[in-house]
Amino acid sequence: MFEKGVVMTEENQEYKTETVESFAGLFKTFGQAVGDIFNDPELKKKAKEFADSASASANSLVERLKEDDVKEKFRDVGRAAEDFGKNISDCLNKDRK
Repeated sequence: MFEKGVVMTEENQEYKTETVESFAGLFKTFGQAVGDIFNDPELKKKAKEFADSASASANSLVERLKEDDVKEKFRDVGRAAEDFGKNISDCLNKDRK
């Protein structure tokens, strides 16, 4: 993918930019949603700071995406988010009954 000493092609640069923007957007959206849920301006501020910090380190993340253990950790995060969403949905459905 991105090896030392290899000239980055326009396609690779575009992929890297999209990945960084996607990563930053993930944290921005998550932070805004959690802040809205708890209706807490301070939480929104902290989430924004975290998203900004994560964006700053996203470039190094792109380099590590080729590592199997990093890929697996992202899959774990995805599964945890999915499980959380299902639990919230189940809880809401139980409350409606």
